[in-house]
Amino acid sequence: MTEITISAARAQLGDLVRRAAHSRETIALTDHGHVAALLVSPQVIEDLEDALALADHERRKAAGTLGEGIPHEEVGRMLGLRP
Repeated sequence: MTEITISAARAQLGDLVRRAAHSRETIALTDHGHVAALLVSPQVIEDLEDALALADHERRKAAGTLGEGIPHEEVGRMLGLRP
Protein backbone atom coordinates (compact mmCIF):
# COMPACT_ATOMS: atom_id res chain seq x y z
CA MET A 1 0.00 0.00 0.00
CA THR A 2 1.32 3.39 -0.99
CA GLU A 3 0.89 6.23 1.49
CA ILE A 4 0.75 9.87 0.48
CA THR A 5 -0.27 12.99 2.37
CA ILE A 6 -3.53 14.63 1.42
CA SER A 7 -1.70 17.84 0.50
CA ALA A 8 0.68 15.97 -1.85
CA ALA A 9 -2.20 13.96 -3.32
CA ARG A 10 -4.02 17.11 -4.45
CA ALA A 11 -1.50 17.71 -7.22
CA GLN A 12 -1.46 14.04 -8.26
CA LEU A 13 -5.09 13.06 -7.84
CA GLY A 14 -5.70 12.00 -11.45
CA ASP A 15 -2.59 9.83 -11.51
CA LEU A 16 -3.37 8.30 -8.12
CA VAL A 17 -6.92 7.42 -9.18
CA ARG A 18 -5.66 5.80 -12.39
CA ARG A 19 -3.08 3.80 -10.42
CA ALA A 20 -5.75 2.54 -8.05
CA ALA A 21 -8.17 1.76 -10.86
CA HIS A 22 -5.84 0.07 -13.32
CA SER A 23 -3.17 -1.61 -11.22
CA ARG A 24 -5.44 -2.40 -8.27
CA GLU A 25 -2.95 -0.53 -6.08
CA THR A 26 -4.35 0.78 -2.80
CA ILE A 27 -3.37 4.38 -2.12
CA ALA A 28 -3.62 5.54 1.49
CA LEU A 29 -4.20 9.24 1.99
CA THR A 30 -2.71 10.39 5.26
CA ASP A 31 -3.56 13.35 7.44
CA HIS A 32 -1.05 14.26 10.14
CA GLY A 33 0.56 10.83 9.86
CA HIS A 34 -2.66 8.83 10.11
CA VAL A 35 -4.48 7.09 7.27
CA ALA A 36 -7.60 9.15 6.62
CA ALA A 37 -8.91 7.52 3.44
CA LEU A 38 -8.10 4.91 0.83
CA LEU A 39 -8.25 5.03 -2.95
CA VAL A 40 -9.22 1.53 -4.01
CA SER A 41 -10.28 0.04 -7.34
CA PRO A 42 -14.00 -0.72 -7.55
CA GLN A 43 -13.02 -4.25 -8.63
CA VAL A 44 -11.23 -4.78 -5.31
CA ILE A 45 -14.41 -3.80 -3.44
CA GLU A 46 -16.53 -6.07 -5.65
CA ASP A 47 -14.14 -8.97 -5.02
CA LEU A 48 -14.33 -8.36 -1.26
CA GLU A 49 -18.14 -8.21 -1.37
CA ASP A 50 -18.22 -11.49 -3.33
CA ALA A 51 -15.88 -13.16 -0.83
CA LEU A 52 -17.98 -11.89 2.08
CA ALA A 53 -21.20 -13.18 0.49
CA LEU A 54 -19.60 -16.58 -0.13
CA ALA A 55 -18.28 -16.77 3.44
CA ASP A 56 -21.72 -15.85 4.79
CA HIS A 57 -23.32 -18.54 2.62
CA GLU A 58 -20.85 -21.15 3.89
CA ARG A 59 -21.43 -20.03 7.49
CA ARG A 60 -25.22 -20.33 7.13
CA LYS A 61 -24.83 -23.68 5.38
CA ALA A 62 -22.64 -25.01 8.21
CA ALA A 63 -25.08 -23.70 10.83
CA GLY A 64 -28.02 -25.30 9.04
CA THR A 65 -29.79 -21.97 8.64
CA LEU A 66 -29.51 -21.73 4.88
CA GLY A 67 -32.90 -21.12 3.32
CA GLU A 68 -34.32 -23.05 0.41
CA GLY A 69 -32.47 -22.14 -2.80
CA ILE A 70 -33.36 -22.02 -6.47
CA PRO A 71 -32.08 -24.87 -8.68
CA HIS A 72 -29.28 -23.91 -11.08
CA GLU A 73 -31.37 -24.83 -14.13
CA GLU A 74 -34.21 -22.57 -12.97
CA VAL A 75 -31.83 -19.64 -12.55
CA GLY A 76 -30.61 -20.25 -16.10
CA ARG A 77 -34.20 -20.11 -17.35
CA MET A 78 -34.90 -16.97 -15.34
CA LEU A 79 -31.87 -15.30 -16.95
CA GLY A 80 -32.89 -16.47 -20.41
CA LEU A 81 -29.85 -18.71 -20.70
CA ARG A 82 -31.83 -21.95 -20.95
CA PRO A 83 -35.07 -22.88 -22.71
